[in-house]
Amino acid sequence: MIQQQLDIFGKVKIEDIKTEGIKYAGSKLKIIPFILQIVSELEDVVNVLDGFSGTTRVSQALAQIGFDTTANDISTWSEVFGTCYLNSKGTDKYYKEIIDYLNSLKGYDGWFTQNYGGEEAQSKKPFQAKNTRKLDAIRDEIDSMNLSWEDKCVILTSLIYALDSVDSTLGHYVAYLSDWSSRSYNDLVLKLPKRFPIISNNSVIKDDIFNTISKNKYDFVYLDPPYGSNNEKMPPSRVRYNSYYHIWTTVIQNDKPTIFGKANRREDSRDTIEGSVFEEFRKDSDGHFIAMKALGKLIKETNSHYILLSYSSGGRATKGELNDIIAESGKLLRAIEIDYKKNVMGNMRWTNEWINSDGKYHEYLFLMEKY
Repeated sequence: MIQQQLDIFGKVKIEDIKTEGIKYAGSKLKIIPFILQIVSELEDVVNVLDGFSGTTRVSQALAQIGFDTTANDISTWSEVFGTCYLNSKGTDKYYKEIIDYLNSLKGYDGWFTQNYGGEEAQSKKPFQAKNTRKLDAIRDEIDSMNLSWEDKCVILTSLIYALDSVDSTLGHYVAYLSDWSSRSYNDLVLKLPKRFPIISNNSVIKDDIFNTISKNKYDFVYLDPPYGSNNEKMPPSRVRYNSYYHIWTTVIQNDKPTIFGKANRREDSRDTIEGSVFEEFRKDSDGHFIAMKALGKLIKETNSHYILLSYSSGGRATKGELNDIIAESGKLLRAIEIDYKKNVMGNMRWTNEWINSDGKYHEYLFLMEKY
């Protein structure tokens, strides 16, 4: 249990856990306390997997508690965030010196300004040109500094957070605002990521979740796949996470890729390119959602004592489908309903029955024990 680990690692309290992350469609920031409460009550949990780690907020929280934490995701930017928080070992003083130097650079017109920067009189660009000029200078300089991978991840995390704070978007990069957002007028300034002492054996994996679970065994696995949308107007060719956050991939790789469309997306983020099976909106020949069949396969193949499954009421799955999926591979121990329309922190309900939908947006957590 967590309390046993807290006695070893320094009396960390759940309410004291702080995480960082960008604006993100799949963020689990508000339910982290519930996740930590659940795992804290389980016996004999040492190593845990955050299977779809995204911005890595859940991984950050689990690692701070003292679990041996693995952050897994297919995205490049998730790998960078995970490495920054779970594995980087440099001192704050060392990273601050690098950040201060990068902040002092004079900006110039480069590839990012050409494709993503707009002057004040323009619009429908993700950043104002004054900030993409700084981005061009900073990003090219980072590549010339011969940093280790871990150190580079800390600096790139700082850069992405800085860009996220001056963007002119609704939180993704497939379309941009018609008028500049108020925050876009601010200057791009890198800040030191708020890392925490590493008190456990952590790892970061950039891979498909099926590959990761086939090679490793865990005590506890947290799964938060996309699930698709229950909006029947959503076309089979849809926007994926790879498309939503294409610009972060480009900032990290600095590969100046071929781009297309009004949003200047990377060529490798086209909707026609095969993505994760969990982002699949279509049904198979038997009339079952492909993403739900994949979820059943994932749960069945996951080698773990406990699995905690997140589910949004906006997803494709029905209660019956999820119930059947869980029953095939284990026993449902608890179900939690979190009502975002009311008080997220005050409306948690524990039940062993499926919760009736009232048409509002809910987040659910399902704890199961594998057979």
